[in-house]
Amino acid sequence: MKITLKLFATFRDNRFKVAEREYADNATIGTILEELGISEPELGVALINGRHVVPTDALVDGATVSLFPKVGGG
Repeated sequence: MKITLKLFATFRDNRFKVAEREYADNATIGTILEELGISEPELGVALINGRHVVPTDALVDGATVSLFPKVGGG
């Protein structure tokens, strides 16, 4: 299946802002994280078509996936 993947903030470092990617039909948000070398504790928010999801949620063909890191500071 084809998805559009958008990365935000520090997730863009040495990666990309937006890319179209192909994934197997059984792929999840966790599949993307593993491929990009992002650990689950680093993930702040994941969205599929603007709706909040968790790493075990399945990808949907033609979807836009947005990944945001946790925000730090004080």
